[in-house]
Parts: sequence; structure tokens; C-alpha cells
Amino acid sequence: MAIAGVDEAGRGACAGPLVIGAAILDVTSTRTVRTLAELGDSKQLTAAARERVYDRVTKNAISWATVIVPPDEVDRIGLHVANIEGMRRALARLDSDVDYVLSDGFAVPGLPVPNLGVWKGDQVCGCVSAAGVLAKVTRDRIMVELDEQWPSYGFAIHKGYVTSMHRAALAEFGPSPVHRQSFAPVRRAQAHHDESGAGTELASQEGAA
Repeated sequence: MAIAGVDEAGRGACAGPLVIGAAILDVTSTRTVRTLAELGDSKQLTAAARERVYDRVTKNAISWATVIVPPDEVDRIGLHVANIEGMRRALARLDSDVDYVLSDGFAVPGLPVPNLGVWKGDQVCGCVSAAGVLAKVTRDRIMVELDEQWPSYGFAIHKGYVTSMHRAALAEFGPSPVHRQSFAPVRRAQAHHDESGAGTELASQEGAA
């Protein structure tokens, strides 16, 4: 039986994409199990460990895939719908047949195969952990690239999550085009800068650089 795991990264961020990973692992292979011994919740691994596990997953998984949902799509259809749709797309991109799907926390509706949401699935299910690492590393790399385009916001450091540093940048410069306009901190910053007229020129200049 082929069991696929699926997980996301960036759900709680107010900037950058939502990224979903999916993976099928050969849990009957002693070599694969040993190679992926570091697997665990991607948020609890160091950045170096995540990169190491990412490489091992991509080399040893039976099949794997990632899907990138841009911030404007998250705004347009809503975070939860974007997450569910992204999971469906990631699973559809797997190049092996799937008999069962495990996900972190909640089941994924609308799949053609049975699926189960597992509480703390990214900590207890290897395939879900692998999917989470794929999603997290892919998204972190994207945020580092966005930091080069929009250096005023510190994306390479906080990865688009709402930290005090990020709030301060939003307050000073206003939102960039890669911020999620439907998120409350971004809406508040946008409203402030619409009133003051500040921030827009800087965002335009950085995006064009």
C-alpha cells in the first residue's frame, strides 16, 4: 500500500507564498529508514538539518512534489481553501499511485482516495514529516530570494511571519506586493500608509531594483 503524506509551510505568515509538500516513502526499506532517521517536525529542526533532510528525502522518496500558492491567490480564495487546494495539487503531482493519504491535523476533503488527519502528524508520521520538510525548505529558499528583491522587510530572517521586526518594517515602509493583503497586520499597515502616503514609493523602487 502506497501511503502519501502531505503538509504545508507558511500558513501563519503574512508575506510570501503558501507551500505544500507531498511525499511517499518506502518504509519497508531499512536503508531509507536509516537515511531519514532525522525526520521530524520541520519547525523543530535547525535550518542546516532541514536542508540535509530535504536532500535525503528528494533522493530516497518513492515520489515527492511541492506546490507554491502565491500570496495573491491566498488573498483571492482564502487561506484555508488555498491550503486544501494546494494539498490536492501536490498529491496529484506525485508520479506514483496513492492508496491512502495522511495529513497533519485535519483530513483533506475531495480526494479520490481515503485520507486521515493525524494530530501532530508532522511529528509522528514519517511521510508527513518528509512533506513538511519539503514545504519548509522550499518556502525558506523563496523567502531568501524575496529578501533580495525587498530588503527592507527582513524576509530572510523571519520568513514572512509576524515578528516584532516585521511589524516595525510594515509600520515604516507599508506592505510590499508580496504581502498578503487579506491578513490583518497587512491591512492595518496598508490603511496607515494610504492615509499618510508613505511607503509606496520605497516599495516600488525596491521591486524595480
